[in-house]
Amino acid sequence: MREIVLDTETTGLDPADGHRIVEIGCLELINHVPTAQTFHAYLNPQRPMPAGAQAVHGLTQSFLQDKPLFAQIHAAFLAFIADSPLIIHNAPFDLKFLNAELTRVGATALPPERAIDTLVMARRKFPGSPNSLDALCRRFDVDTAKRSKHGALIDSLLLAEVYLELIGGRQPDLDLAAHAGRSPAPVAGRAAPRDPRPRKLAPLMTPEERRAHETFVAAHLGPDALWRRWLEEDAPTSVGAPEKTSH
Repeated sequence: MREIVLDTETTGLDPADGHRIVEIGCLELINHVPTAQTFHAYLNPQRPMPAGAQAVHGLTQSFLQDKPLFAQIHAAFLAFIADSPLIIHNAPFDLKFLNAELTRVGATALPPERAIDTLVMARRKFPGSPNSLDALCRRFDVDTAKRSKHGALIDSLLLAEVYLELIGGRQPDLDLAAHAGRSPAPVAGRAAPRDPRPRKLAPLMTPEERRAHETFVAAHLGPDALWRRWLEEDAPTSVGAPEKTSH
C-alpha cells in the first residue's frame, strides 16, 4: 500500500487573498514504512513575502525569486503523488492551496476524499488536547531537534512518524516459541487463562419453565431438534430450585 505524506508552506492563510505556495514536501510510505523516495520543491510565489509568514518558515522573497513557478513543477508533482492517498495535517488548508495552484495551470483539482487528515484523527483520539504537529510530536516523543522553523519536507518527515503513532504505532515482533513444547511467556498485565469449570452451574429454569419448554420443542421442532438434545444433555439429576453460585 502506497501513501504520500504531504505538507506545504505558503505566503499566507488563503489563496483567495492572493497567497501562494512557496514550498511543497512529500514523502512516500509503503505499507506504512517511509522509503527514500521524496518530492521537494521551493517555488517563486510571484508576490512579496509577508513578515508573518516569513517568521514561520524562514523563506525570504530574495531566496525564492530564482525558484521555479508552480507551472514548471506541477507535472512532476502529480506524477509523484500519482493516485495514492495523501496524509496531510489539516488537509483542507493544504488542498485549498494546491487546488488553487492546479486550477491556475489548468490541471484537475485534488478531491478532498483523497486526503487522510491527521488533525481529524488526533482530535478524535485526544479530544480537548492540543493537536498541532508540534504538540503531537511532543506527545509521541518524536525528535524535532533538527527543525528550527517550519519546512514542508522536514514537517512531512515528522508527520510520517506522528501518523504511524496515530494508527497504532510500530508493533513488536511476536515471540513464537523457538522450541516445540515451549509455553509462551505470560504477557504483562494479562491474566492467565482460567481452568475449565470443574462442574456445570445449576440450571436457572424452574420446573414449570422446563416442562413448558419441553412441550414447545416436542410440538413444534420435532424429535431431532437441537433444543431437545440440549435438554437431554443438561437435564439435572433432580429438578428443583437452582442452587446459588458465586459467579
